[in-house]
Amino acid sequence: MSDVPEMGDLLETEDPGFQQVLACVFGIQHHESRTYITLLENPGSTVAELADILERDRSNINRSLTTLMDKGLATRERRLLDSGGYIYQYTATELPKAKEMLHTALDEWTERVHKSIEEYGGSDEP
Repeated sequence: MSDVPEMGDLLETEDPGFQQVLACVFGIQHHESRTYITLLENPGSTVAELADILERDRSNINRSLTTLMDKGLATRERRLLDSGGYIYQYTATELPKAKEMLHTALDEWTERVHKSIEEYGGSDEP
């Protein structure tokens, strides 16, 4: 069973929280929205740091971060280490930008729903 909330879940919730809205609108799992919130509070975190904070396996954190980057909710920067090599640091998309993305996605969805309602002709559509 998927951990991704559906639009119906959001519509049935009287007072949805930001994390629930984020998960629903972007089609991400609850642990991914939790990772985003944690990144907001801890910009420039590494996978290891996030794994410690969230008490999750690093491989799961990596998958969450990949999803967040795919959705435009996080960025990754490579930092060179003094000892040689490098690490990746992750930063959440700033909250005002994420809110703007949420509003845009919801507006687009609402337009599609209104169009679907208006175009419905009756008998030959399921």
